[in-house]
Amino acid sequence: MSYYNAQSQRTQQNLARVLSYIFLAFVTFISLFPIVLLIINSTRSGSQLQTGFSLLPGTSFGQNLKAAVGSAAIDLPHGLFNSFFIAGCVCLLTTYFSAMTAYGIHVYDFRLKKAAFNFILIIMMIPTQISAVGFIKLVYGLKLTNNFLPLIIPSVAAPAVFFYMKQYLESSLPMDVIEAARVDGSNEFATFNGIAIPMMKPAIAVQLIFSFVASWNNFFTPALILTDAQKQTLPIMISKLKTMQLSGNSDLGQIYMVILISIIPVVIVYFFISKNIVEGVALGAVKG
Repeated sequence: MSYYNAQSQRTQQNLARVLSYIFLAFVTFISLFPIVLLIINSTRSGSQLQTGFSLLPGTSFGQNLKAAVGSAAIDLPHGLFNSFFIAGCVCLLTTYFSAMTAYGIHVYDFRLKKAAFNFILIIMMIPTQISAVGFIKLVYGLKLTNNFLPLIIPSVAAPAVFFYMKQYLESSLPMDVIEAARVDGSNEFATFNGIAIPMMKPAIAVQLIFSFVASWNNFFTPALILTDAQKQTLPIMISKLKTMQLSGNSDLGQIYMVILISIIPVVIVYFFISKNIVEGVALGAVKG
């Protein structure tokens, strides 16, 4: 009787495993299909794209690339540089200062500690669009239009990133380590940079990629501030091409090529720090 029970349990486990693999394969397909379709469409000409959907690549990859890079409507090299510079500065400032704020809330005990934490959480719930009018008015009043500073400096305050860092510190940074560093004569700034930052490396890697992608794809605020063609970012340029395509002045092959080029830096950044992201997930699973 026990033999049949063991066999039945093994069969159920195998069935559950097969169903899990099928589900994961389906999710993987759904996730990767838009990227594959984007690559295929970037190889097709505008006239071919007008005929409809196809899984067969075309022969116009070089033509679309030349049209994208040499377009008179947009300055793609400047757009790549502008987006990369802004996104790079934003992700570095966001992660570093959010980690520092989370470290301060986690390590120090002061009278308004709980109030400060709750205040930051309240700010996290306010959508960007609500404060956009006052922010844009301030930018124009300070004559900072067509300037990257209004897009970079506010990234120092990132409540969502702070909350993630705070939760990570509570599970990975014991106070005994900080106290030992203080006994050894380490000052607070050196303790944060030399001890806390290395221990937060997986969390920082996760937030680096999230912050980079969020800034890279940001269209709303840059479109209100950057009016000079030399200062505009890739999302603004893609929007301009799409508008031109609707009026019949641009082809879809060029648009798909620009979109393909725009995701390459994100993929490169992910591959550089993906190892730390996997470590962060594994560490969280072990601690959980």
